[in-house]
Amino acid sequence: MLELQIHVRIYFDYNATTPLLPAVADAISTVSRDVFGNASSVHFFGQQAKAAIDTARSSVATFLGADPSEIVFTGGGTESDNFAIRGVADALEPLKRRHLIASAIEHEAILNTFKALARRGWKTTLLRVDQSGVVSPDHLREAITDDTAIVSVMHANNEIGTIQRVAELAAIAHERGALMHTDAVQTVGKIPVDVRALGVDLLSLSAHKFNGPKGVGALWIKRGTRLQSIQTGGKHERGRRAGTENVPAIAGMGVAARLSMEKLASEATRVSALRDRLEEGILRDVPGTAINGARPSRVPNTTNISFDRVEAESLLIALDLEGVAVSTGSACSSGTLEPSHVLRAMGFPAHRTQNSLRFSLGVFSTDAEVDRVIEILPRLVEKLRSLTKRNHEDTKSTKTHESIPVQKSSS
Repeated sequence: MLELQIHVRIYFDYNATTPLLPAVADAISTVSRDVFGNASSVHFFGQQAKAAIDTARSSVATFLGADPSEIVFTGGGTESDNFAIRGVADALEPLKRRHLIASAIEHEAILNTFKALARRGWKTTLLRVDQSGVVSPDHLREAITDDTAIVSVMHANNEIGTIQRVAELAAIAHERGALMHTDAVQTVGKIPVDVRALGVDLLSLSAHKFNGPKGVGALWIKRGTRLQSIQTGGKHERGRRAGTENVPAIAGMGVAARLSMEKLASEATRVSALRDRLEEGILRDVPGTAINGARPSRVPNTTNISFDRVEAESLLIALDLEGVAVSTGSACSSGTLEPSHVLRAMGFPAHRTQNSLRFSLGVFSTDAEVDRVIEILPRLVEKLRSLTKRNHEDTKSTKTHESIPVQKSSS
């Protein structure tokens, strides 16, 4: 009789998305059922929906140290990034500012928007990073010109977790009259994010990265920032983002923001301790491993680890079969065989860009889960390395055999 081995599922992919907090799910359900009006309608039902949006807007604004009037709700982080870059480009194009700057390790929402604008004739510059994964302010000073419209550097990288010196970069951008945008999708809900302290003009965030619903995000727009709407239609969101608001999702985002703010400090301390414990255990028990990126300056939940002589995809699948969910990098790039553009931009050799896994923890992660991963990883890595070695030896043996000439009989 076969014995079925049952694994408790472990989710260490919080940078891809996060599970809903129960209170968030309750809010979404309640608003979906009871607050069905269109927020643009002037009657009771419309004003009830508008009140739900206003409450959420205030919660998100407080979370960021902003004014509620500066918050524009969007369909998520990708739309917020597009809105920031395209909106500034369209607004400043008449002023002949046709140069865009970003880091080489940005999310595809930024990089592909740059490519699209380059096809329209915009000049683009991607700032290089070293193996710390941090953008040097000196590189920005070298790249920026009087034609630069906007600089976009993410607050923290989604693959390696390194935190950028955004405030310093923003000051450099402003010296040359350029605007500063930061994609804070991976920092909001993990570390304090204060838009005034960062000194930026625009900031993107996404609800599902801090235990809110998918399909809703926000763009913070500093009052007075020149920005043109990229979505035409009605006068929703004060004329900045057309389309009937997704009231249940926005309400859920507001609750998620409030709850994250309440537990931000304690959760950061707890999760960083778990992350450090995971790292130490893997580095101790699995030979040939290394951390990618600067360890001192990272969001508290993220580690990116290289496993020498192991293909990352194979290890990811092996872990999944053991009930552990991790990733090889951005969820938006999954399904491709391309090496990580982030690790490649950091200057790592080809094999290291393809043998690294990202472990990202969150509010439901536990000591027991960390211990389980530390326990099973050595066995999985050893098995994959032995298979790789055996395949290499078999290939070598076959080639040697094929190189031996066949001797003909003399009879």
